[in-house]
Amino acid sequence: MQLKILRAKIHRATITQAEVDYIGSITIDQDLLDATGILPGECVMVADLTDGARFETYVFPGERGSGVICVNGAAARLVRVGDLVIIMAFGYFSPEEAAALKPKVALVDKKNRVKKML
Repeated sequence: MQLKILRAKIHRATITQAEVDYIGSITIDQDLLDATGILPGECVMVADLTDGARFETYVFPGERGSGVICVNGAAARLVRVGDLVIIMAFGYFSPEEAAALKPKVALVDKKNRVKKML
């Protein structure tokens, strides 16, 4: 049996841009991707703490050190600049692997810079 388990999370990131005229994805500062191990092209779930919207999209790497969190394409209609979001990446693991897994969780500040890793 395989279990779907959280493996990485960016907690309370601030949306910096929302661009409807783009071919879908979420652009995330490369520093945040490196800190959490989230990969370009990976599917992520985004939960908007401001209005409760949830959606899945794929990751596009953003400029390192920019603090960018930009929701692109149709999903841009589900967020507003300034919204707080949680970005989560999941993986499929055996029960034994899941028991040993320690997700990489990045707590970020208002400029989307890592302030603490859990």
